[in-house]
Amino acid sequence: MGRTDRTPRKLNELASPAGRWLGLSAAAPGRHTAAVVADRFDRITWRDTYEQSAGLRDLAEELNKRYGYTTDLLADAFLAAYKVRPRLRERAEMDLSRLVNHQVITSLVESPEFAELRRETAGDPYAAAMAVLAQAAALRRMLELSRDAREQAERAKKAQRDAEGAATAVSEALQQAADEADEDGTMPAPAADAVQQTIEAGAAARQATQDAAQALAAAAAGVRAAAWKAAAKAAEAVREEATLMRAWGVAPGQLERMPFDQRVRLAERLRTGRLAQWAELIGRFRQMAGGERARKVENATGELVGVTLGNDLSRVIPSELANLGLPELRAVFAVRYAAGELMLYDSQGEQATGQGAVIACVDTSHSMYEAGPGGVTREAWAKACALALLDQARHAGRDFVGILFSAADKIQVFRFPADQPAGIAQVLDFAETFLGGGTSYQTPLSAAGELLEEEFNDAARTRGDIVMITDDDCGVTEEWMRGWNDAKHRLGFRVFGVAVGTPRVAEADSVLQSLCDNLRSIEDLTDVHAAADLFRVI
Repeated sequence: MGRTDRTPRKLNELASPAGRWLGLSAAAPGRHTAAVVADRFDRITWRDTYEQSAGLRDLAEELNKRYGYTTDLLADAFLAAYKVRPRLRERAEMDLSRLVNHQVITSLVESPEFAELRRETAGDPYAAAMAVLAQAAALRRMLELSRDAREQAERAKKAQRDAEGAATAVSEALQQAADEADEDGTMPAPAADAVQQTIEAGAAARQATQDAAQALAAAAAGVRAAAWKAAAKAAEAVREEATLMRAWGVAPGQLERMPFDQRVRLAERLRTGRLAQWAELIGRFRQMAGGERARKVENATGELVGVTLGNDLSRVIPSELANLGLPELRAVFAVRYAAGELMLYDSQGEQATGQGAVIACVDTSHSMYEAGPGGVTREAWAKACALALLDQARHAGRDFVGILFSAADKIQVFRFPADQPAGIAQVLDFAETFLGGGTSYQTPLSAAGELLEEEFNDAARTRGDIVMITDDDCGVTEEWMRGWNDAKHRLGFRVFGVAVGTPRVAEADSVLQSLCDNLRSIEDLTDVHAAADLFRVI
């Protein structure tokens, strides 16, 4: 690189290129190691999340063994997902060693899928961390594709450091050269060589930077494709977990208040639990029940039986409404409305009168594990129905009790008082418990009756509702039946029966038929609307 000849050189020959190098060095902007612009609070959020997430720490440790500065890359990926409107630095502002990080994050943020991802992750540290972990395989791929570019960037970084170190001596070298120059500007060879070496170091740094930029450009297409796939996969993973949480009734506000490690454990349990594969069914059941609840009125409209007179505008027949379209008849309509003489559809319906507890008795005998049409198990349908009944009770301010039963000696009771939050852990315990064994009606129904008796004695509440969900029919003793009928008369509770997957249980001569005020048979376990009327009367 240095000059080999000892020919004296003119001061003005070296001052011009040396001055250009000094000007470039002085004007160079401050270099940043983070691609995403973040304030102090953003950085605190990342640090806290990183400390709480074993998954992020493990990923960083793994990547750092093969690539450099990957913890910074994970921080950028997190902040890009976490911030509502992430802003990236210009590439010229970046430290040369972080150019690959900048390219990866730029490719992620520019993908259409990333904008969709941020709808779920913005402002939610847990979701943003989950998005980073979901992109782990793609991040490995992008780093591998950019390996040459990273090596070139490291060389450029080293050359830049050497040039910056040499640049500090340029002014001194020029001053010394000026002092030693002759009147015509000729410098001694050693002074001229010192200035020339400084100039060449700057040129080498610029060339290394150009080489790094070319390597980045060569990897750009592959990195962009991998980034777009990564964003799509992360968006899918975050959506699936959000759907899973909603299906199990975990509200966004509840998640925001939940400690990070607790939320991790909850998500893992929901993904791997006994009913994990039926989350979509549970969500549809709860959505259906919510819709029926919204349409429910005190006197639920049922079968049309004729026409009557009144002023209930929800049941006015079309010919009466047609009068409103004629200006000359509107006054007549108003008079008849005031007098209660409008013609209305007359219907008979079932009045929702329950005020006591809602009790779901769910059969968990061996046969309930069998799958029906569509692959849905009887247990899954029954548990989904029971969870929707829990929502129904909470909405109405009523206690809910879930009774899981099978054989006479196998029963488990889960109580959800109306005045206490329904903890998700207890809800999952109720949903995932499966007892196995045979079937006994007396044990769960006796327990339900005792609970309603207790409620009556403590709070003077009557008219509870018991929902018996089973796939089997079994006998009861006459003595027990007499006691049951006495309790039912005294406490005024109703019993609804649901025969799951076995129509014979709902036959006229079945024991379940004699126990229930209302009995329906569910054959298509994929159809959540088959039990819709249940949520209009409870």
